Amino acid sequence: MKEYRTITADGLTEEEIKKSRFICHLKRVKTEDEARDFINYIKKEHYRATHNCSAFILGEQMEIKRSSDDGEPSGTAGVPMLTVLENNHLTNVAAVVTRYFGGVKLGAGGLIRAYAGAVAHCLAEIGMVVVKEQQGIAITMSYSQYQEFANWRATHDLEEYDTAFLADIRTMIFVDKEDTQKIIDSLIEFYHGKVQVETTEFRVVEVPVH
Repeated sequence: MKEYRTITADGLTEEEIKKSRFICHLKRVKTEDEARDFINYIKKEHYRATHNCSAFILGEQMEIKRSSDDGEPSGTAGVPMLTVLENNHLTNVAAVVTRYFGGVKLGAGGLIRAYAGAVAHCLAEIGMVVVKEQQGIAITMSYSQYQEFANWRATHDLEEYDTAFLADIRTMIFVDKEDTQKIIDSLIEFYHGKVQVETTEFRVVEVPVH
């Protein structure tokens, strides 16, 4: 699995620009069918709207990109929306910006700013995450060793999981894949080689982007 960025959760924001309402919906999607179903759902929900412009990016390599101006002048809506997603390095996300025309024309530049701004504003409200795999490391140690374990974890900013207090103590940590060997080496050095360590399953985690 390749590391990628996407939105924290589905959500929407709304703003008014020169009497027009702009409503931005963002949704996590995995396939082109999902993205198009979402766009069609918003179009049905806002069937009285003047425009429902859209953009989406799919794939861990951001390989699928689509956009639609939905009747706005060419290049003033879908592409600016798509550009905001690209500039934030996001994938597996679809955006729909619904416009209820308020009677004041914005001009090409105004439309570009409005549609791009609607997506940027929604992203700022919802937030973004990095989705990546982490390597599991199982550690077996004595009770006396465990007394020092919290100190070692604190130096690496790691949490422990599924700790079992049996004849010995068995616990789990998860680390970024590229840090696996470095963490194992540190653990072995900390305990002077007198600790049992083995790699286990991977897990997928979502780390907030600040």
